[in-house]
Amino acid sequence: TEGINNSLLHLCISQPSDARVPGINAWFGSEFNRLNTWFPHMDLFTLYLKRVNYMLQQGLNVADVAYFIGEDAPKMTGLAEPSLPQGYQFDYINAEVILRDLHVDDGLLALPHGTKYRLLVLPPLETMRPELLEKINTLLRDGAVVMGTPPRRSPSGQDYPEADRRVQSMAAALWGDWNGRDKQAISVGRGFLLCGMDMEEALDFIRCVPDCRLPKDAPVVYGHRTLPDAEVYFLANQSNELAEVTPVFRVDGRQPELWNPMDGSIRPLPSYAEAADGGTAIPLRFYPGESAFIVFRKSARGAEGEPSVDVNFPRPQTLASLDGDWRIRFCDSLRAPAVDTLMAPLSDLSTSGNDTVRHYSGTLAYATDFHLTDKPSGRLYLNLNRVGVMAKVWVNGQYAGGVWTSPYRVEITDFATAGKNRVEVEVVTTWQNRLIGDS
Repeated sequence: TEGINNSLLHLCISQPSDARVPGINAWFGSEFNRLNTWFPHMDLFTLYLKRVNYMLQQGLNVADVAYFIGEDAPKMTGLAEPSLPQGYQFDYINAEVILRDLHVDDGLLALPHGTKYRLLVLPPLETMRPELLEKINTLLRDGAVVMGTPPRRSPSGQDYPEADRRVQSMAAALWGDWNGRDKQAISVGRGFLLCGMDMEEALDFIRCVPDCRLPKDAPVVYGHRTLPDAEVYFLANQSNELAEVTPVFRVDGRQPELWNPMDGSIRPLPSYAEAADGGTAIPLRFYPGESAFIVFRKSARGAEGEPSVDVNFPRPQTLASLDGDWRIRFCDSLRAPAVDTLMAPLSDLSTSGNDTVRHYSGTLAYATDFHLTDKPSGRLYLNLNRVGVMAKVWVNGQYAGGVWTSPYRVEITDFATAGKNRVEVEVVTTWQNRLIGDS
């Protein structure tokens, strides 16, 4: 949500031996190598990354605020001070881009490729080169809104001490007799120089409502991309708890759709409301760590009745409980049980009284049957509740999909039939149980 949209493998350590498992591991990150127990299911995770990266590379990033990183030392980021309230995004911007590219377009700070900002924030530093302060003066007179305190000297030795005198002279002309404490909006040409305000006051002054308004205690973060014909929001639950929120998106008159990066499915959200002060309110439900895209690309007539999270995310009804005998096959040969195991009900293998079962790590194939009296008219899901750590599902011999995070649920509508059904679940673990046994 902070702009990362291209995931790369940093390195892959050579694993010359198939017998020495788990092989050679770095002390950081997650190993993407063939000796990982979950390597055969890695596509479930990388497909998610591909979908998210692709979506977040579309259009332009939407950020209301550009924080200038300063010129005191070479660096890539700066201070986001004063901090933004929830519901807004920002970019960092450096002196080179300000001098070369930044201009004012209809009261907004704009870059040649189309990105626009409503506010430029200067860092709490006393240094700025005179040519940069001249450019900021030009932006202000063209209609920009800039927030910050006056610089006192140049960070460069070039043209010293004349450069310092130029900075002090321009700062005095811009900030006037501002005392460093009072809250002021100083008119400069067609723009404004804001002083002494926090970000909420500054955003209120320029009448910038939140792009994605969320409750202050909500564990959900967001990012926003804009396209000529669509608005794309990415939201993610950062907690290990179920989260139900109703964000208000800064979009009017468009039908929201839920694009699920877990399986690539797309569906309209039938229930939403026009917020009293503008925007679209949508009740959403996120499982622990779950993310989703909310896409606005089609026009809508207006709100469709009372907003409800249970309308947008219907609570499923249980049709069959798979609590009978499960046959478990231990697929990997490394100190695994030699024969299949029957288990009813399913339980945590690490609590087994059999050392070979308790310390097994690798791939397990679970199989059982279930019966449906009638094929339901709605969508049908297999709820796996919780998996350690990935699983792929086959129903009646057909691959239905896989899971690697909450909700551990696979749609099986197209594969289940009325009567008897065979379900097979291939689970991959981590190395934890085997390492405990070996130690």
